[in-house]
Amino acid sequence: MSPRSASVNEELRRRSRERLLQAAVELVDEHGFEATTLADIADRAGSARGLVSYYFPGKRQLVQSAVHRLMHRTLEEALEREPHTEDGRERLARAVDAILGLAHDRPVLMRQHMAGLLQAEGFVQCPEQRRLAELLGDTVARYGSENLAADYPLLRALLMGAVYAVLVPGVPMPVPALRAELFKRYGLDWELGTPPGSETGTEAGRQQDLSRFFATEERDEQRDQ
Repeated sequence: MSPRSASVNEELRRRSRERLLQAAVELVDEHGFEATTLADIADRAGSARGLVSYYFPGKRQLVQSAVHRLMHRTLEEALEREPHTEDGRERLARAVDAILGLAHDRPVLMRQHMAGLLQAEGFVQCPEQRRLAELLGDTVARYGSENLAADYPLLRALLMGAVYAVLVPGVPMPVPALRAELFKRYGLDWELGTPPGSETGTEAGRQQDLSRFFATEERDEQRDQ
């Protein structure tokens, strides 16, 4: 039997990593961060326990990368859904709704993510985090920013603050009120994006299968063409 080529090995490593990311998101969403072990994640992914340590230095880094993947793919899906548009105001509205929607639909997962960001290591520099930053930066640029270096961090901070407000135990802010404030800040009409209660927003919230956010082969091939 001939040895596998470097490209085949690379593809196998990529798929193994992404199965771990998906398993981490699913288990933390179901059981919380503390109740989820690296062994649990490895079992769900069908991987050896040692393989987790090969890709990630610890559980917190794995979970943060996994949530960043979910965030950037959710954002990407929202920005590129039909009808496709290049209008910067519509795309910004979709971005706001995508991030607030995650906080509303997956509070356990997003609460753990926000808590993890307050740890000493802060943001994990990983491909998932960089892709999320690229998408948000591009959204701000298309909106018409003349100072992206200042406007992108401001949008990021406003979105993080809104997500935190949705997730505060006991005194959560309602998503429509936070959406209204963000839309007012950026001069966006309420009808843009996916307004609360709309058919598009309701359908997005009902989707529980996360596999589409972690199966990258088809999307990567399309992007490379």
